[in-house]
Amino acid sequence: MKWQGRRQSDNVEDRRSISGGGKAIIGGGVIGIIVLLLNVFGGETGQQIAPILEQMQGGQSQQTEAAAPLSKEDEEMGNFVRVILADNEDIWSKVFAENGMTYEKPKLVLFKGSVQTACGGASSASGPFYCPGDRKVYMDLGFFEELKSKFGAKGGDFAIAYVIAHEIGHHIQTLLGTSAKMRQDQQGKSEAEANKLSVALELQADFYAGVWAHYNQQNLDAGDIEEALSAANAVGDDAIQSKMQGHVVPDSFTHGTSEQRMYWFKKGYKTGDIKQGTTFEEIR
Repeated sequence: MKWQGRRQSDNVEDRRSISGGGKAIIGGGVIGIIVLLLNVFGGETGQQIAPILEQMQGGQSQQTEAAAPLSKEDEEMGNFVRVILADNEDIWSKVFAENGMTYEKPKLVLFKGSVQTACGGASSASGPFYCPGDRKVYMDLGFFEELKSKFGAKGGDFAIAYVIAHEIGHHIQTLLGTSAKMRQDQQGKSEAEANKLSVALELQADFYAGVWAHYNQQNLDAGDIEEALSAANAVGDDAIQSKMQGHVVPDSFTHGTSEQRMYWFKKGYKTGDIKQGTTFEEIR
């Protein structure tokens, strides 16, 4: 992706040099992977469950050391994230204005090890997530190595850009009231029906990520969209369950299948029309 020398957002809080003072899941492990899968790409469930699963680890959790000073590579990745957030700010401000609304910019927090949020404490095993309580996106960039090594994604800078755009999609859902309505609609539903609503929310965030990519085409390199689709494919519920347990349980899906995640990202990318993110009408 063409990002160097472009505008960087001022709304990034880089805590990577001060993170790591609290409880964190050490070395990943089975529990760490479970939390990662529960929360991958922006669901709130995994971030909330993480502290419970950490307690289950017992002696496997320990105090982490203070984070080391940022390396040159860390600094460059921080600059990349600032450019991607700036792109989202510019594009969504324009899209909202065109639809008679005002876009409120979220903050993005980079951390290592563990972090405290308005939604509670979380470790890096939670994966990237959006907290509606403080309207911030939280990311430990080490997640993307997990995405490649454990789940077979291609990697690349646009895979990171896609994840950020997906998390911003959850912020958009908060601004539009979609997330609150979904949680209200889940009340009184069976687990399977509530999960369908969660799938619709996640797929809509994928759609919004595609809309962002649609308006950012001038900055894309050949292969960028393939990187995003590879990431979406790797974290479909069916792909994850097949890898982790050898079979799939559709009623337990909370994020959508690989095919669904790729489909909705591509739909957003092709149309650029936020009104076509009708996942709640189509996911029944």
